[in-house]
Amino acid sequence: MTNKPTTRGMTEAAAETAVDVATKMLRLPTVRSQFAPAADAAKREQLTYRGYLAELMMAECEDRDRRRCQRRLRAADFPRQKFLGVKDFDYEANPNIEAATVATLAKCDWIRTGSPLCLIGDSGTGKSHLLISLGHEAVMAGYKVKYVLAAKLVNELTEAANDKQLGRTIARYGRVDLLCIDELGYMELDRYGAELLFQVLTEREEKNSVAIASNESFSGWTKTFTDPRLCAAIVDRLTFNGTIIETGTDSYRLAQTQKTATN
Repeated sequence: MTNKPTTRGMTEAAAETAVDVATKMLRLPTVRSQFAPAADAAKREQLTYRGYLAELMMAECEDRDRRRCQRRLRAADFPRQKFLGVKDFDYEANPNIEAATVATLAKCDWIRTGSPLCLIGDSGTGKSHLLISLGHEAVMAGYKVKYVLAAKLVNELTEAANDKQLGRTIARYGRVDLLCIDELGYMELDRYGAELLFQVLTEREEKNSVAIASNESFSGWTKTFTDPRLCAAIVDRLTFNGTIIETGTDSYRLAQTQKTATN
């Protein structure tokens, strides 16, 4: 590298050092790593100073966007990756699920308006797949998402109440844009656990969205929420102005396994 002076009397080496120091102070890691090779490319492509600066700033913005998305994905705590593409979800295997409805949900307008989503059906019918993949779409759209199993959520709330941290925990679950609760209905909740869950739903009502997956129809929720009035109130919270998709009784996973076996 030459030490040819710049227009302000600064050598190339000193200029690179100055940019390195400045980008550290300003927390511009992408600019720091790319300004030198980008300058070489700009010289070859005969970009103007403005063109070079625009390329560099856009690279920083895109990289920040990517890092933010990665942080949101980690915070969502999905147990596995699921997607909505035709290669990932076979709508023909479960005619109860309309591709057009799912495509509309994937646009995330329901999350913007704080509306709920209920996925109801037997095991293996694609509920969790849709729950996770729609949550993933929300993350990619810039929303804060949290996935949790119903039993784990109730246990966490109970422990928080015992530690006198209930208000803080409910507020934390209330802040995310979309709360995905999976396996609701797989186990009976005592009245106290059901009341704690109800507090979370109330905190989010008509402000931030809740999406649930349950293997029980609403009429069977009294097995989970044994107090009839509390059960009715929870159903009301989760269905008002919401979308309900009944995924049916035929196992999606079994159909996928059979399809794979015949191919």
